[in-house]
Amino acid sequence: MFTGLVETTGRVRSLEQRGEQARLSLEIPFAAELEMGESVAVNGCCLTVAAMDPAGADFDLLGQTLAVTSLGDLTEGSTVNLERALRAGDRFGGHFVQGHVDATGEVLAIEARGQDHVLDVALPPEIERLCIDKGSLCVDGISLTIAELGQGRARFWITPHTFEATHLRGLKAGMRVNLEADMLAKHVARLMEGFQRR
Repeated sequence: MFTGLVETTGRVRSLEQRGEQARLSLEIPFAAELEMGESVAVNGCCLTVAAMDPAGADFDLLGQTLAVTSLGDLTEGSTVNLERALRAGDRFGGHFVQGHVDATGEVLAIEARGQDHVLDVALPPEIERLCIDKGSLCVDGISLTIAELGQGRARFWITPHTFEATHLRGLKAGMRVNLEADMLAKHVARLMEGFQRR
């Protein structure tokens, strides 16, 4: 379980294809604190530490992970958002994030507005139906509030701190981002399906 409050950023050392799977190697600032088998959210995708060294860690990417997320788009030197799993007793900011990416969306625009930035993301239908105005959406591991919800798209206002503390500085129009809808919205939608069939 995560909060969507990005702890720090890391850098991709390599992404090695292994048949339908891949091995992702990252340079991680908190590498010395990691343990084998620990969960780390990488751009919002919960991954398991498969190997470690003093400067970073490696993660195995399943075929399903590559199919559902944008992690396969990463290249050497790419910046990624990182968050370790929530510990019992920690303060809980953000919102409930599982690290289970539902789909990807396309960055439509990211531009400065005074000291802030505005981020527009295209939403696939399966994500849009789970979103509400002023609700939460996890975008590449960042817990964001939907400022405006339009037809097939969402707009987010990004504070200076979030812009500087995450990989958003490197986003450009056309890039894919990982999306995880609010967990409560997904459960409600699933329960309502039963009523709609009756």
